[in-house]
Amino acid sequence: MKKICIATGGTGGHIYPALALAQIWKEQEPETELVFIGNDDRMEAQIVPNAGYRFLPVHASGLTGGLINKLKAIWLMFKARSQAKTYLKKEKPDLVIGFGGYVCAPAAMAAHALDIPVMLHEQNSVVGKANKVVSRYASGIVTCYDKATSFFGNEKARQFGNPRASLAARIQKDPDYFRSLGLDSHLKTIMIVMGSLGSSSVNELMKEALAKVDPSLQILYVCGKDNDSDLHLFDAFPNVHTVPYVDALRIYAMIDGIVCRAGATTLCEVTASGIPAVIIPSPYVAENHQYYNARMLSDQHAAILLEEKDLNADSLSTAITKAFMDEENRQQLQKNAWKLGTRQAAQNMIAWANDIIQAKGGKHESMTPPKLPCNLDGA
Repeated sequence: MKKICIATGGTGGHIYPALALAQIWKEQEPETELVFIGNDDRMEAQIVPNAGYRFLPVHASGLTGGLINKLKAIWLMFKARSQAKTYLKKEKPDLVIGFGGYVCAPAAMAAHALDIPVMLHEQNSVVGKANKVVSRYASGIVTCYDKATSFFGNEKARQFGNPRASLAARIQKDPDYFRSLGLDSHLKTIMIVMGSLGSSSVNELMKEALAKVDPSLQILYVCGKDNDSDLHLFDAFPNVHTVPYVDALRIYAMIDGIVCRAGATTLCEVTASGIPAVIIPSPYVAENHQYYNARMLSDQHAAILLEEKDLNADSLSTAITKAFMDEENRQQLQKNAWKLGTRQAAQNMIAWANDIIQAKGGKHESMTPPKLPCNLDGA
């Protein structure tokens, strides 16, 4: 029986693609055992067990802040590596797959020390710090964007896309859920969502912008779990239905467009579903990676890119009208978004992982670790 260890954590952008891969792997190969390594104090410590997987906790920290904080983070990384190594000696997985986030680094380092093959997944166009550090240990790296593929090189990287897209692509219409949100299935509908936590600054600006948009457009506005005060922001707009949260996968098949951030998971779902989009990248992310994610779509005329620095009521209302009310343009955006979808991402990743395991010879009888380099700079 095969055993796979998946290291992921920190944010949903790392966790949900990993869970998508695990779900599809279990569907394809029910005998395969999957176990997760993650931070003991981040969201994965609850999300992963709730999804039904064994969770092995370690305690790590990101390389942020001043010198003292960075030195502490390095110390914690090596401590987490020791914890991960203990787990891996006991579990003896055939492969360790890292989905990014700083917890990925100690897990991949431990796997390398035990001669367990490593695969990485990079969701974003700009490569994350953890994946930079451990890419030298990887037998294969799965990417989603040309920019990341170029960074790792074509010999080591394959641009399969995000496993979350494989889930999004197969979701069917859910009319009951659609109606439960107060929506009419006969109206052209767009969803506006600025991430799971929302964005108060954009929410307020959106009120002014939507006043300039054709009121025949039905709008589902997801204000965010931490923005309860914004639930009544659009009470004067009969065409706007405001909710704090939505299960997006259950509504994608019934919407005509989306206004969203440029998180890797969101964009992979949007393209897999062929949804026209107005994308407003968050400028508050590492190395401005959301902008580069969005550029990939806008350069292919699969979305309209609107940077937050250029955001005002006029630019926003103009973008919404152009993307969704000009039906010829909307259909072209839809067609191009569909072309960019990577609907077999999980299946391709599983096939490659099995090839790597087979090339290594299956289960690891020997656990004698080679000497581990101490340099923590990028690859």
